[in-house]
Amino acid sequence: MGLLYFLLSLFTELLGLKIMEKGKRHISLKDLAQEIGVSISTVSRALNNHPDISPEVTRKIQKLAAEMNYTPNPLAMGLLKQATRTIGVIVPDLVTHFYSSIISGIEQVAEEKGYFILIASSNETLEKEIKAVDNLMKTRVEGLIVCLSQETENYDHFDRLIRNNIPLVFFDRICRKDEVPSVVVDDVDAGKRITLHFFENGFRKIAYLAGPENLSISQERTQGYLAGLKSCGLNFRPEFLVHCNMSSEDATKATSQLLDLPEKPDSIFGINDYVVFAAMKEIKRRGLRIPEDIALVGFTDEFHSTLVDPELTSVTHPTFDFGLEAARLFFRQIEHPETKPEQVVLKTKLVVRKSSVK
Repeated sequence: MGLLYFLLSLFTELLGLKIMEKGKRHISLKDLAQEIGVSISTVSRALNNHPDISPEVTRKIQKLAAEMNYTPNPLAMGLLKQATRTIGVIVPDLVTHFYSSIISGIEQVAEEKGYFILIASSNETLEKEIKAVDNLMKTRVEGLIVCLSQETENYDHFDRLIRNNIPLVFFDRICRKDEVPSVVVDDVDAGKRITLHFFENGFRKIAYLAGPENLSISQERTQGYLAGLKSCGLNFRPEFLVHCNMSSEDATKATSQLLDLPEKPDSIFGINDYVVFAAMKEIKRRGLRIPEDIALVGFTDEFHSTLVDPELTSVTHPTFDFGLEAARLFFRQIEHPETKPEQVVLKTKLVVRKSSVK
């Protein structure tokens, strides 16, 4: 309903139609023009104190606008000027603190530039991501800032934007890094540090619950995991690397696969905290202790990391800075379109808690 109303309000201002919102009537330029008996263009110019409109007519129109509670639709005005001053933001979900904090960073920069943002969620599906791109472009956003869904392997819906030089920025989960600016963290380094942390705390059978193989974050954290094993002098055991789709149900199945091994791991780290929360639940269900029997480390350091028992060791991201940098790259494309794509790499921090220390 939110997007539907948004589209209706956007075009009714231009067409002079009327819509209802919670019993309140939206007043258009056409309403004001009909009330006074002048043209829509006269009303528009009077509201903007144009010198071609007499002071008497200007006062009359502005007085009527105040009485009828007229408010201009900035998107409609932007359409007339071919610049809506809006940014579309697409994230995998609107629930986790990880994305909400990033959105806050984007919004801060957007407001400083006189822009505002429209947010859509892909719900981790390619189909909804494609629809979100189409819907946002139909509202004439000036460009997009996007974190890919876990299903996204085909990028045709973004290639169209790239070909038409529409500002586009990817963050966290990315593609087309040579063509599109992006903001990421050093996932390879983070994966390696987690592995070394386990080793330094006496764990030797280290497993990794990875995400879908197509995701950049899953690929790079796997690289870090493998580099960490090598640095510790540990052999890679293929059965200790299990992929899941990051849902609680699939993470539980992947954890069961690890725990059913003849020689189960003594430590597990996951692609994100929610995968590890599911793993924690399954480990406890089997009567195993954390970290005495199996240690755990998560990724993204969600708020719930400090509420579970034991508190979860996790990798924290500079999420607000994620948003600031993504927005900066977006406006760089608008202000300097000839600039080559840039990738900003931010550092993470391993926050050690009880789940990974004996």
